[in-house]
Amino acid sequence: MLLSVRGAIAATLLAGTAISAAPAFAQDAEAPKEITITGSAALTSDYRFRGVSQSGGDIAIQGGITASHASGFYVGTWSSSLDNGSLYGSTEVDLFGGWTGQVSSGLTLDAGLLYYAYPNGTGGASEFFEPYASISGQVGPAKLKVGGNYAWKQKALPSYTSSKDDNIYLYSNVDIAIPNTPLTVSGHIGYTDGVLSPCYYCDPVVAGDKTNWDWSIGASATVYGPLSVSLSYVGVTGPSVDSYTDDTVVATLTASF
Repeated sequence: MLLSVRGAIAATLLAGTAISAAPAFAQDAEAPKEITITGSAALTSDYRFRGVSQSGGDIAIQGGITASHASGFYVGTWSSSLDNGSLYGSTEVDLFGGWTGQVSSGLTLDAGLLYYAYPNGTGGASEFFEPYASISGQVGPAKLKVGGNYAWKQKALPSYTSSKDDNIYLYSNVDIAIPNTPLTVSGHIGYTDGVLSPCYYCDPVVAGDKTNWDWSIGASATVYGPLSVSLSYVGVTGPSVDSYTDDTVVATLTASF
């Protein structure tokens, strides 16, 4: 949010009072906030998580809020509607906390812990933890990011073979802002190795031993004030399951604050 400051001309008889009060007023106005609250609400044509639909190929409503401290520490929550079976129910709620900040010239670290919760899921364990970390930086007009998430063996993770009971996800993103336009072009590629691979949707006998790639390419633009739109083509390797792992185009309208 941009703030504009307008000056005022004090009357001559009050000049002394105005001048003495100005430094304290300016100091208060310019003091950085210790805590910043940000958030968003979105409507998307398909909630895709690492290339796989979590909403059965249908529209999803999403939103989140984050509280960030000036030190770099933050906590937040994000939620989405679901259509992914009774085990997960109709709602996903992610809780997260971590730290972000510059670790060297031009490089920013973001590290923390995610908890995936499914408050109205039934029929078994579905909630699990996942630590994450990423490094991002600017290279010319491109913002680059590489990162990874790791889920250790937990009760909620499906395990169909004895050789794999955890999951690692590695990814890379690139965002390029087009000069003199509100448009940003984005690309993503990710690699999954473990029990959370999209092969969970194919033969359960071999599901735990598969590795998969997912990718997306698209563009986003600010259309009015806090409103932005994005359009992406999303794909994932492995068997094509209609409305879940088949390639698709995802459109999203987001309002940020």
